[in-house]
Amino acid sequence: MSNLDFSHKYKITGADDEINNLGKSINTMSDKLEKTIKQLRRTNIELEKDIEEKSKIDEMRKSFITDVSHELKTPIALIQGYSEGLLENVNTDEESKQFYAEVILDETNKMDKLVKQLLELMKLEYGKREFEDKEFNIVELEKEVVRKSQVIIEEKQVEVKFQTLEEINVFADGFYIEQVISNYITNAMKHVKEVNGEKYVKIENIVDVENNKVRVKVFNTGDNIAEENIARIWNRFYKIDESRNRKEGGTGIGLSFVKAIMSNYDNSYGVINKENGVQFYFELDLKI
Repeated sequence: MSNLDFSHKYKITGADDEINNLGKSINTMSDKLEKTIKQLRRTNIELEKDIEEKSKIDEMRKSFITDVSHELKTPIALIQGYSEGLLENVNTDEESKQFYAEVILDETNKMDKLVKQLLELMKLEYGKREFEDKEFNIVELEKEVVRKSQVIIEEKQVEVKFQTLEEINVFADGFYIEQVISNYITNAMKHVKEVNGEKYVKIENIVDVENNKVRVKVFNTGDNIAEENIARIWNRFYKIDESRNRKEGGTGIGLSFVKAIMSNYDNSYGVINKENGVQFYFELDLKI
């Protein structure tokens, strides 16, 4: 009992004496102590979880405030500058005033988009988002994302190749997987360049029946990613080309979304430099 082991009990006899009564009392006390200590242990475990949860929430809050404060500096400065210009009538013609107003609206929309994306990213990174997994055809989802990207495809004059057209059913949350595919394709469109007379984006699916996985690959012709940047591109707000990222309206957290979503699924993701371009990939579980 001194070692908190209550498995051994006093063997009750039929005798009506002090020793037997004492033994009964010790057994009763032992049972109560065992129940109390088990309850204390359960309470302690729950308390530790609560403390850990509070620590995570506090860390998430601090990280969110830090990131938002840092990333909103530029749009706030632009809004302030153009607003002051309008108030002080820097430009009196209607065309200039319209341009100033459009810049203010554009930067406001960017701030709104950034805050919403960052909140969602935080929830994913800290395990606060529940997935609604179900069966769906990953090839059809890829086609739908490409269809939605048709404007930029035509603008960039890029050929999109599908290496796999047959049905491949996976088990995941289609909403979040669409974000992964969309981020990869958008990223490919931003960086695609003509190489040896070819300029294209290729989507390929490799099925691994033995491990019950499918690897989705999105390749674009163009420049390789410098080795020192390969690990950094998955960090939130990391931008290889600051000027182009801002020009094209990116928030710099697209690949962070991919990392967070794939980490929740405990599936592989990454990027590989190829001879004539770059290939991003991620894996999903096949529908059994």
